[in-house]
Amino acid sequence: MQNQPMLLRNAGHVLTGLPGEAARSPARDLRIEDGVIVEMGRGLESWPGERVLDASDCVIYPGWVNTHHHLFQSLMKGVPVGINSTLTPWLKSVPYAFRAAVDEDFLRLAARIGMVELLLSGCTTIADHHYVYYPGMAFDPSEVLFDEADALGARFMLLRGGATRARDAEEGAPAHLRPETLDGMLAHVQDVAGRYHQSGPRPMTRVAMAPTTITISLATEELRPMARAARELGVPLHSHLSETVSYMEHCREAYDRLPLEYAAEHEWLGPDVWFAHLVHLADSERDMLVETGTGMAHCPQSNGRLGSGVAPAPALARRGAPVSLGVDGAASNEAADMLSEAHYCWLMHRAHAGAASRPRPEGTGEQGADAVTVEEIIRWGSAGGAGVLGFEGVGTLEPGMAADLAVYRLDEPRYLGLHDRAIAPVVSGARPYLKYLLANGRVVVEDDAIPGLDMDALRAQALDTVKALLRAA
Repeated sequence: MQNQPMLLRNAGHVLTGLPGEAARSPARDLRIEDGVIVEMGRGLESWPGERVLDASDCVIYPGWVNTHHHLFQSLMKGVPVGINSTLTPWLKSVPYAFRAAVDEDFLRLAARIGMVELLLSGCTTIADHHYVYYPGMAFDPSEVLFDEADALGARFMLLRGGATRARDAEEGAPAHLRPETLDGMLAHVQDVAGRYHQSGPRPMTRVAMAPTTITISLATEELRPMARAARELGVPLHSHLSETVSYMEHCREAYDRLPLEYAAEHEWLGPDVWFAHLVHLADSERDMLVETGTGMAHCPQSNGRLGSGVAPAPALARRGAPVSLGVDGAASNEAADMLSEAHYCWLMHRAHAGAASRPRPEGTGEQGADAVTVEEIIRWGSAGGAGVLGFEGVGTLEPGMAADLAVYRLDEPRYLGLHDRAIAPVVSGARPYLKYLLANGRVVVEDDAIPGLDMDALRAQALDTVKALLRAA
């Protein structure tokens, strides 16, 4: 079904997701046909049959691309027992503790909440690292996730997680804690990829092979067969890596390797691979990422929330390594939307650069405020994300690219007095009024609401489910 032709007119600013001077377009109008931007300029006249969208005084960004999430955690925000924990105790006390609750209804509700949160921030492409799979499941989580994304009009990529080795699993463990077999995982990825994995220009759905953590979730002898199976299917590879110092310690003890050395030894590097986090990297590992084109899903809020550290995203990006933004799971973020992520990212790297410049108590001057620019963060969160996910023809605002874009209205007091309104959605914090969100040329958010979504009912369902979880706990 073809989308209605549209003309967006009179934008105050258009940021494109492109590098350098092209990051800001002189255009104020965008013409869209069949889900594609076909013309950009000033003073464009409307054509018969076009729907005209008024973007007067608004800021237009490319739709954000979220490259790492755990949507099932959308009903696990702010769990008290894990709020002050680092990664390992948090994993045991929050996502693993509630894993038994993740049935079909729970996952559908959690996914809807997470996707709605993302869309209202201006996100149009969502990659979800779902790893709650086990033998004998009564439903297919992959179908639930693709269904919810389709209903909301978002581009969606399933990062099919899972494990053949479970953390602390014991003989006779309940079904939801039992690991899968390698053959079972590969067969399911093949089936899901056959149904949903699209290539070519402007795909709506894609699939990745994504064991939860390659240094823990698979036996060493399974890594190469999995990587080769993925490449035979034509799907990319994804996993967690080097989120905390303990990753390095574990790999040194278990394999006598650094994490990325271990990945390289087993064919888990390359332009078809990206890892979430990559916070703790030796200089040699940074070189490996740059040389192989292996990507990063940078999750600054989760890394800050769990005390994991600050990933070297700016340094890697300057050297040409693929960098993208991911919100990670809401249970280790509490605000799993792309605008919060971008705002925190902008501040965190500046603070970190300034702190790192002071090896002595008296300091060594002032630096760090140019550690990363707004335009760079927008590029990481749009074109950068589309690149690591393999969404060809998505991620920038220019003719021939997908009409995925967010139109932000800046009426609230926090935006008054801004000299450069183009940067407001990133630098000012909070969420601007989202006048329109277009995904594939379709209006999926209008006047800060998702057409057809009963937000009151969604809110009530979420409250009831959290109460039930608290009673069960």
